[in-house]
Amino acid sequence: MLRRSGIYALKALLELALDPPRWQSVNALAQAQDLPAPMLEQLMLKLRRAALVESRRGRQGGYRLRRLPADLPLATILAAVDAPAASLMAATEPEEDPQPSDRVTRVLNRRLLQALERELDRLTLEDLLFDLRSARAAFSETGGLLLG
Repeated sequence: MLRRSGIYALKALLELALDPPRWQSVNALAQAQDLPAPMLEQLMLKLRRAALVESRRGRQGGYRLRRLPADLPLATILAAVDAPAASLMAATEPEEDPQPSDRVTRVLNRRLLQALERELDRLTLEDLLFDLRSARAAFSETGGLLLG
């Protein structure tokens, strides 16, 4: 359902959110999330232009979040890498005067898109981070909570 660019951007930002103050290289992010480094580099540049991450050159450089995960709506992240909510829905807009059944489909699709956009505006990177930590805790060998 999500475009590859959106999935990769979310995975990279989740990796950065796990250790916010640490600068991480594209190669480290790509390796940690099993992503292609060349495509990730292009996405990180888009995220930097959108002021979602900051970058630093040099041996100790890389990328880190510019904002707190709670201040990063998923809609903002997806829009930064050209994967807006509208791309998640199949194109069903007829070019000619629609039949009554086509009108119903178009209205339903519009309402579903609006609901999806509201949810993507509401959900933040912090929400995904919580889900990720919960999943890791559930599947850890100790079965305990992972803190930090």
